[in-house]
Amino acid sequence: MLSIILIIGIIAAALMIVIVLIQNPKGGGLAANFSSSNQIFGVQRTSEGVEKLTWIFAALILFVSLAASSYNGQSSSKGGETTSDPKMKELMDAPAQKSAPAPAAK
Repeated sequence: MLSIILIIGIIAAALMIVIVLIQNPKGGGLAANFSSSNQIFGVQRTSEGVEKLTWIFAALILFVSLAASSYNGQSSSKGGETTSDPKMKELMDAPAQKSAPAPAAK
């Protein structure tokens, strides 16, 4: 589940980069090709659709970040165990072994 959330976040971030590069508030750049009707009337901003897409992807990145931070991946009711490796679980469940002190150097 976490991998799906991360993939959605990466795709949203990449699309956000593309959208920000398309728009230019002074009317130049790539947005000028797509909003020529706005420039006829003297408006030198990007189209409302590009601006709305910017806000939508910003909100999507926010929600994906919150979902990824709240997801902890625990499937069992034991607290703290998030690993699926059986050897690691065995080591975590084993009681702590006390080691003997090192012999004094002469």
